[in-house]
Amino acid sequence: MVSVEWSALAERQLLEIYQYYSMNVSPVIAKKIVNKIVKRVEILYKNPLSGTREKLLSEYPEDFRYLVETNYKIIYWLHDDQITIASVFDCRQNPEKMKFK
Repeated sequence: MVSVEWSALAERQLLEIYQYYSMNVSPVIAKKIVNKIVKRVEILYKNPLSGTREKLLSEYPEDFRYLVETNYKIIYWLHDDQITIASVFDCRQNPEKMKFK
């Protein structure tokens, strides 16, 4: 069975999503959005390769894939039995911002 870990970047992005919606909409909506993102990742336990390959990140050695939840791409990669959630990217941004520096 695979395990899932969230990178520091992905955790920070989840927190930023929560803070943004909490301040601009409501804490209840913020929690729902973050919970939907986290819940979406559960599909990876049964089918780690269910996400589509992310073409914009193809130059990296990792085989980055993504899942979509509302306006967000959940970018991850699989190594052996370990899934790493690398980033939670807001699709309303310029796609070039998705690239890791």
